[in-house]
Amino acid sequence: MSAALFAPFTLRSVTIPNRVWMSPMDQYSAEPTGPNAGVATDWHFAHYAARATGGTGLIMIEANAVAPEGRISPYDLGIWNDTQVAALRRISGFLKEHGTVPGIQIGHSGRKGATRRPWRGRGPVEAHEHSWQPVAPSPVPFDESHQVPAELGVEQIQEIVGLFAAAARRALDAGFQVLEVHGAHGYLIGEFLSPHSNRRTDAYGGSFENRTRLALEVVDAVRAVWPEELPLFFRISATDWLGEDGWTPDDTIRFAALLREHGVDLLDVSSGGNGGPAKIPTEPGYQVPFAARVRAETGLPTAAVGLITDPRQAEKILANGEADAVLLGRELLRDASWARRAARELGGEVAAPDQYRWAI
Repeated sequence: MSAALFAPFTLRSVTIPNRVWMSPMDQYSAEPTGPNAGVATDWHFAHYAARATGGTGLIMIEANAVAPEGRISPYDLGIWNDTQVAALRRISGFLKEHGTVPGIQIGHSGRKGATRRPWRGRGPVEAHEHSWQPVAPSPVPFDESHQVPAELGVEQIQEIVGLFAAAARRALDAGFQVLEVHGAHGYLIGEFLSPHSNRRTDAYGGSFENRTRLALEVVDAVRAVWPEELPLFFRISATDWLGEDGWTPDDTIRFAALLREHGVDLLDVSSGGNGGPAKIPTEPGYQVPFAARVRAETGLPTAAVGLITDPRQAEKILANGEADAVLLGRELLRDASWARRAARELGGEVAAPDQYRWAI
């Protein structure tokens, strides 16, 4: 039997050539200010091009902030102006040319914004390092090393919904075929979902219906401008790992069914990232059961992510019906041609440039 890992997968009008997908991973490598702020550089082009020539079926470009103050660090990519679109179009074009479906994630950092690049240490950037005032559903900092965020007003929330829609239009103009809304890891949308970070008492806080309101408004606004024939993904933290005081796996199942009704085609299932006394039992494939449960209980296609490193491990996840695809993160940083290596091990086939066929 042929390996499930190398079977094509179709969502709406887009056929992804295999199930080896690249997870969005911030590179923190754009200019922080000036006319090229948030613009993809040669580093980004080379980084994504290498994984495309390595046979990856779908590459999800790292989180692109919908506004300058939606960046995690001042060095993040953005998608709030046309200069940024032009640089992204160069990347998406190369990916398509080499048989990879180009995807892009759009997001807003919320209370986790204005922070240093990871290799510079935790905590906020200094004022002279292009800082700004983070915003959030409630004035509750992520932890003691982060700034206290400003609580968003209802008008500001609606402005952010509009920013997501504008970003989706630009993503289409930039040539992307898959769009992902970032609702995971304790960034703005995820902050609204979880009672750990959302202490509001208005229409955007309190009940499950209120805490999911922003996410669904964003999905509706994005789906209204994102073409019917192109797929829309949503990334979620299936749990905060904070028990009943946070977002739970049961919440995710309930929410996934709503996302499906609102036009989301696949749930990218991660976990954690929202602070608090979380105890995360990390081990190979530790998040796969969340993806499997969503798929089984809601019928919404899923992608599994988290310490998936071995081709046979990935194949087993798909063969067992636990997910429809695997998203690789750090393993693709270690090995840009992981898909090609996996194909050799499992007897599959992936696209390869003619220049590399001597090594197939």
